[in-house]
Amino acid sequence: MIEVAAPGRIGLFGEHQDYLGLPTITAAINLKVSIQGKLRNDNLFKIYLPDIKSSEQFSIPQKNQQLSYIKKRDYFRSVFNVLLRNGARFENGWDCTVQGNIPINSGTSSSSALCVAWTRFLIKANSIQKPEFIDPAFIGRLAYLAEVEEFGEPGGMMDHYASAVGGVLYQDFAKKTNLQKLPVKLGTFVLGDSLEAKDTLGILNRVKLGVLEAVNIIKKIDSDFELEDCSLSEIKNHKTILSKLQTELLHGAVINRDITKDALELLNSKHFDEKRFGLLMTEHQKILNEKLKISTPKINQMLKAAINAGAYGGKINGSGGGGCMFVYAPENAEEIAKAIEACGGKAYIITIS
Repeated sequence: MIEVAAPGRIGLFGEHQDYLGLPTITAAINLKVSIQGKLRNDNLFKIYLPDIKSSEQFSIPQKNQQLSYIKKRDYFRSVFNVLLRNGARFENGWDCTVQGNIPINSGTSSSSALCVAWTRFLIKANSIQKPEFIDPAFIGRLAYLAEVEEFGEPGGMMDHYASAVGGVLYQDFAKKTNLQKLPVKLGTFVLGDSLEAKDTLGILNRVKLGVLEAVNIIKKIDSDFELEDCSLSEIKNHKTILSKLQTELLHGAVINRDITKDALELLNSKHFDEKRFGLLMTEHQKILNEKLKISTPKINQMLKAAINAGAYGGKINGSGGGGCMFVYAPENAEEIAKAIEACGGKAYIITIS
């Protein structure tokens, strides 16, 4: 019997920053995807998904050949293929049951947690154990390759590292990936699912491509321009060569970069200020709403109601356009959850995993 699990995550700071090479701060939560498996005496993987009343299966190919994909985002097969390319080998099939309590398609990284959990499961099931297979960061990297790179999608790797490494995690992608677990104890949050459908790929394409196009335009006349250290005044100087959308997105990216820097300093301080932490998240949300335009009226209403009920601050979670929001609620979590549900959302009282 093999049992593994991987948590979902909330993005505390640096939303829409990782794929730009800018830092993020994430927190793994106590909602997770779990996989249990029993060894079979043949070469068949049977995967049961009772939460969505579905199942999948595939046979181990001969001579370590890769599996063919039969649908978009075919993660069970893509993780298998990525592991094969990284030296894993499989001799027997397994009967697997996949279950979870992370809201699906709601910005809380259910798909990334699934890929991390499945990567962990297949590493345990494979017949060749390599030292890197026990490294959480390496597992996160493999899950990213399987979910994003394998299907040419525009997302970053923040979610996969958040799930694989766990805890409160500072992630810097400027030169090479730098992961730093932060020792701060944050207490309780309340997650609220708006139950609004998301257009993840559409928003990622609009925001990511908009910022990258703006940077490329500026670099043609200013080769020293870099997102990591540019100022708002520099962007203002180049305003005439950018569209209004490009200017807004670039402006938002730089402000969010600076908010993340302030948050890192706060989270590393000896005297953690809970109220300041909440206010920084609310500042971040303002930029995500007004500059990146990824929030929705319902999510804004849920955030306002939660803060009025006693939350210290909060923001939309994930790529946006629907899905989840969350607030920091070290006090009055149950009242805050009720306020979110009064706005038509589904509330979860959560802690950091």
